Amino acid sequence: MAPVIVQSPNLQEDDECLLSVFEDADTVVTKTGAGGFCVSPIKRLYAMRTMKRVQKTGLMLIGLGGNNGSTAVAGILANRRKVSWHTKEGSCSANYFGSVTQSSTMRLGRDPDGREVFVPVTDLVPLLNPNDLFVSGWDISGMRLGDAMRRAKVLDYDLQRQLYDEMQSLPPPLPAVHFDGFVAKNQSERADNVLKGSKAEQLEAVRAHIREYKEANGLDTVIVLWTANTERCTETLEGVHDTEENLLEAIRTGHPEIAPSTIYCVAAILEGCSYVNGSPQNTFCPGILAMAMSRGVFLVGDDFKSGQTKFKSVLVDALVGAGVKPRSIVSYNHLGNNDGRNLSAPECFRSKEVSKSNVVDDMVSSNSLLYDVEGGESPDHAVVIKYVPFVGDSKRAMDEFTSEIFMGGRNTIVVHNTCEDSLLAVPLLIDLAVVTEFASRIEIGRAPERETATAGVAGDGGGGFVFEKMHSCLSLASYLTKAPYVPPGRPVVNALFRQRECILNFLRAAAGLPPDSFLLFEDRLREPLTSVQLPPTCTLPAVPSTSPCSGSAPSSAPPFVACSPASCETRWPGRNANCPARERPEREAGCEFVEFPREKKTTTQTPSWLGHAGVEKGEGGEALLGGACGSLAESQATTAAEVPSS
Repeated sequence: MAPVIVQSPNLQEDDECLLSVFEDADTVVTKTGAGGFCVSPIKRLYAMRTMKRVQKTGLMLIGLGGNNGSTAVAGILANRRKVSWHTKEGSCSANYFGSVTQSSTMRLGRDPDGREVFVPVTDLVPLLNPNDLFVSGWDISGMRLGDAMRRAKVLDYDLQRQLYDEMQSLPPPLPAVHFDGFVAKNQSERADNVLKGSKAEQLEAVRAHIREYKEANGLDTVIVLWTANTERCTETLEGVHDTEENLLEAIRTGHPEIAPSTIYCVAAILEGCSYVNGSPQNTFCPGILAMAMSRGVFLVGDDFKSGQTKFKSVLVDALVGAGVKPRSIVSYNHLGNNDGRNLSAPECFRSKEVSKSNVVDDMVSSNSLLYDVEGGESPDHAVVIKYVPFVGDSKRAMDEFTSEIFMGGRNTIVVHNTCEDSLLAVPLLIDLAVVTEFASRIEIGRAPERETATAGVAGDGGGGFVFEKMHSCLSLASYLTKAPYVPPGRPVVNALFRQRECILNFLRAAAGLPPDSFLLFEDRLREPLTSVQLPPTCTLPAVPSTSPCSGSAPSSAPPFVACSPASCETRWPGRNANCPARERPEREAGCEFVEFPREKKTTTQTPSWLGHAGVEKGEGGEALLGGACGSLAESQATTAAEVPSS
């Protein structure tokens, strides 16, 4: 696809990075004495710095030889080679269907005729191509990957036949961490490829594996991802899991509540790698979070959201949003792969039951008209998983949703879902790697206690943005997980639509575009408007000096930016034809388009970018980024080819 070229006054770009400024709009709500609410709109100004060069990335899978791991490797190889194969339905070609980053589109905007334009998600900002991933990992089974692919029985025979020799020639899985009591006892017969020694020695061995793989392949970064069997939940203990020091000491002494997943996660963090938990166990204890925060790496989890749970989150969100009250949700599964075999152990099933059950919590708590939220009312929710070997990886999921409707009526929806377990999970695995790598190239800047940014070098105390990495709990990836791992005290969002739009609007912000609001205000008018024309003498309505809610000064109106043909020519020499002011000659007759600052008094101002020492000026007077891409440069008089939302 052709690249998307963004022309925005909110974006500057050079060979190294994208640097955008955007406003995040929200409302602050306080309860009043009468039981009502006082609502105040607010806007916060942020900058986002995104390095354009995609890193050379390694993906190390825990469970490399399992159904998900072997299918992931086979899928990447097939896509690299553009393999085609035959099934009884006909010919198939390799693809990444099921991946939101590789096989979905996003709304870009409208064309001059008012038609909506959609582009692939990968076209807006540079994202990792999964074909470029270097894949390795660990498994308690030492079976080579060609044989592991055959054992999994996931892919069609003709595809397996074409990939077998190459898969078999790949290095076998590295020896894995395995402690008795954390997965089902029936897994011990597969455990022929395990590390020896104490827990501390195994930690050092895993660290060495990561370090050696990174060095041998010249990788910029490695992402460690758990796609192995579900562990039982550990008992989070004070003095063991609560701090980094206590956790490392517990590993050194071989504490019995240190799980294999903890060893992998700690090893990844100590080697500067982000860690993704694709299963529901409670790996991310307070000590691990503290370690990740101090080293600036990401923790992503928990548990792939692929089939039944994804559908459940969509349906419950739709029902509650429609004013229907779900009273009972019963989910039944049976499957025959090794994951199902492991989940037949009650202690491992409990981990999965928790992640599957919590997926509707935020939707229920959002509607106090349907539920007594303060009293803790929620639907009855039961989850059942059974192991049936014959069905293999083709999981059967049956759900019954019973809801209360108008005037005491009842509505029941029953769904049967055949979920190809690994074929649904692997695209999520790939998306998690893509989103995590993307997040590692981003820094967010904000001007503390300020409504607008003024010129000054970033971080120098002169009014510039101070940039930092995002929180180590990468909640941006919540769309891909059953039980999103979020920073302590922050809200958990499970509604699928909100999760997906969060990712897409994040990409839009990185590209200097406003979020997609879905207001479609232009379509609600009798005569659609493509821009706003101000009269020759421009004034804004007076803004109250105090807020009726709090008595404090309000945030006031957002800045309005528009352009005239002359100033558009100054900003973008030679691109005058792109300016919408050219479309209507009456605009040139004396209506000047100006920016109104966040002040009661109306003045014409030039918005200021972050200052940058040694700013270069382009031929038309526009400010250019320096090669170091350290901050935004102060621009000339602001204009825009479009009227951006503030």
